[in-house]
Amino acid sequence: MAEQQNGFKQSLGLVDATMLVAGSMIGSGIFIVSADITRNVGSAGWLIAVWLITGFMTITAAVSYGELSGMYPKAGGQYVYLKEAFNPLAGFLYGWSFFAVIQTATIAAVGVAFARYTAYLIPAVGEDNIIWGIQKGVNEAGKATYSFSISAAQLLSMAVIIFLTYTNSKGIKGGKLIQTTFTTTKLLALFGLIVLGFLLANHSYWTENWQTGFEATHLQKDGSWLGIGGTALIGAIAASMAGSIFSSDAWNNVTFIAGEIKNPKKNIGLALFFGTLIVTIIYVCANLMYINVLPLQGIAHAQNDRVAAVAAESLFGANLGPYIIAVLIMISTFGCNNGLILAGGRVYYTMAKDGLFFKKTGELNKNAVPEWAMWAQCIVACLLCLSGRYGDLLDMISFVVVLFYALTIAGIFILRKKRPDIERPYKAFGYPVLPAIYIILAITFCVFLIIMKPTYAGIGLAIVLAGIPLYYIALSRRKSQNL
Repeated sequence: MAEQQNGFKQSLGLVDATMLVAGSMIGSGIFIVSADITRNVGSAGWLIAVWLITGFMTITAAVSYGELSGMYPKAGGQYVYLKEAFNPLAGFLYGWSFFAVIQTATIAAVGVAFARYTAYLIPAVGEDNIIWGIQKGVNEAGKATYSFSISAAQLLSMAVIIFLTYTNSKGIKGGKLIQTTFTTTKLLALFGLIVLGFLLANHSYWTENWQTGFEATHLQKDGSWLGIGGTALIGAIAASMAGSIFSSDAWNNVTFIAGEIKNPKKNIGLALFFGTLIVTIIYVCANLMYINVLPLQGIAHAQNDRVAAVAAESLFGANLGPYIIAVLIMISTFGCNNGLILAGGRVYYTMAKDGLFFKKTGELNKNAVPEWAMWAQCIVACLLCLSGRYGDLLDMISFVVVLFYALTIAGIFILRKKRPDIERPYKAFGYPVLPAIYIILAITFCVFLIIMKPTYAGIGLAIVLAGIPLYYIALSRRKSQNL
C-alpha cells in the first residue's frame, strides 16, 4: 500500500475515483429541479438546453481541473489551486466559504432530502412530526405554528450525517465501499427508470411537448404563461440553472482527496472526465424521459416539485410509483452524502496545515484520515439541518460555487504564465477557447442570478467577503504562535 509522506494512504483506484465524482453529483436534484426549470423557460427545447448548457459547463470545468490536479496532486484540491494561482487569501476565502456554506449546507440539504423521502416509507420520521418546538400560534387549519421547532426529519438527517462521519472516520476503505456500492446501485436504477419511461409509458407526450420547441415562456404568478426573449430569457435561464448547477455540483470533491488516490496525476483527470460525462448523459436522458411520460404542465406543476415521483406514478401506478422513487432517492442521497462527507474534511486539513484553520483539523487519526476535520464539518452541517433554512442556503450555494469555479479556471491562464516549467500530465481541453467560454458563461450566470435573486446571491457574496477579516485574524494567530 503506497503511503504519502503526509500520512494519507493511496487506496483509491480510477473506478473508485470515478464513483466518487458521479456519486457526489447525483443527490436529489435530478428528481426535483426540472419543475422549476420548466416554470422558468416553459418549453421542451429550453428544458433540455438548460441541462445541456449545465453539462457543457460541468464537463469543461472538470477537464480544465484535470490540468490543475496533475500539477498539484495533493489533498485540498480547489483550495490549493486558488492559493497557487492567486494568493493564500483567495484559497482561504474558498476554504472558508466551503466550510460555512458550500459543503456543509449541501450535506445538510441532502440529509434532509433523505429524511423527507424516508417519510414515504416511515411516516413517523416526517417533517410534520414535531419533536420539540417553541409555539408561536395556531394557523387557520388549527395547527400549531412555531418560531423554532425540531422535526423527526431533521433528527433523522442529523443521524445519517453523524453515522456517515463516524464510518468515514474509521478509514478510507469503509467510505470507499459505501460510495462504490451506492453509486453503482443508483446509476443502474436511474438507467432502468429512464428505459422503462420509454417502454412502459401509458401515453407518450413526446410529440405534443416538442411542439413547444424553443418558444420560451415564463410562468406568471396568476398562472398564465408569458413569452420571453432577449435579456429576459437569459435571466430565466440563469434562474433555472441555479437548480441544474446545484444538481451537477460536487464533481470536484475528488480533487480534495488527491493524497489518497493511486497515480493521482493521471487518475484524477480521468475520473473527472468520466464521472461528469456519465452524470450529464444520465441527467439529459432523465429529462427526455420526463418529456415522454408527462405533459409540460405536469412537469411544471408537479406536487412539491417531485417530477420523478409523478413520472413513476404514471409508469407504475399511484400505489407503487412514489415508493419506488422514494427508495431510489434514499439510495441516491445516502451515497451522495457519503462522498461529500468523505472528501470535505481534506480541505480543512490542508488549511490547518497552512496555519489557517483550527489546529486539530490538521491531524490524521490512526486510520490515516482527518477525523477532527470531519467532525467539525459534521457539527456545522447538523446546525444547518436545525436552522430550517437549508432551502435558502441552496440558492446561495449555486452563486458561490460558480464564482469560485470561474476564478479557479482563470487560474489556469495565470499558472501557464506564472509556472510554465511545472509538469502538466494533462492540459485543459480546448485551451484557451473552452476555458474562456466557461468563464464567460459563469460570469453571466452570476450577474443574472444577482439580478433575479438578489437576496440569496447577495448573502452568498457576503459570506465569501466575511472571510477577509477571518483570514487576517488567522494570520495574526499564526504569527503569534511562531514567535
